Amino acid sequence: MTLARQRRFEAIAAEVAEPVLRYALRRAEAHTADDVLAETLLVAWRRLEEIPADGALPWCYAVARNCLANLARSARRQQNLVERLVLLAPPVEVAEVADAPDPRLHRALMKLRDQDRELLRLSAWEDLTPHEIAIVLGLKASTVSVRLHRARQRLATLLKHPCKIGSPSGQEQVCKEVRDDR
Repeated sequence: MTLARQRRFEAIAAEVAEPVLRYALRRAEAHTADDVLAETLLVAWRRLEEIPADGALPWCYAVARNCLANLARSARRQQNLVERLVLLAPPVEVAEVADAPDPRLHRALMKLRDQDRELLRLSAWEDLTPHEIAIVLGLKASTVSVRLHRARQRLATLLKHPCKIGSPSGQEQVCKEVRDDR
């Protein structure tokens, strides 16, 4: 290990640790977010030469995003196993999910496609530019700009005309319009 390599890593870690942790905390529980940050820094150390000099944060967001995707796949596999086990012995009680800080916004976001939610979160919560989002998602900046614009329009439509939860006719009419606009 050279001193220059160590210094570069330390500089990158100091720059990205807090933003990557915030990114992960918005998408996962605290203990999971810590693991995502640790895994991101480990990948950064191993692939230090691949990190662009002027784009360390978006590169690390991309790594963190992949870590979260791996965790989601693992959770799905675990959920599938649980569903098979439930057939043998149904659970006695179900844990409740904590309310979102802005339930109206949360409901509207949850009605969007995963890709739209991720674009909006990267833009609004992580304060990334379309160019930086493009690095995270592995897309062209122009593609990100168009998709981000459309995702914002869909979110605005849902906030202006929310689907009526529990009303199939309300869900069909408003939500179908938003889905068809994709």
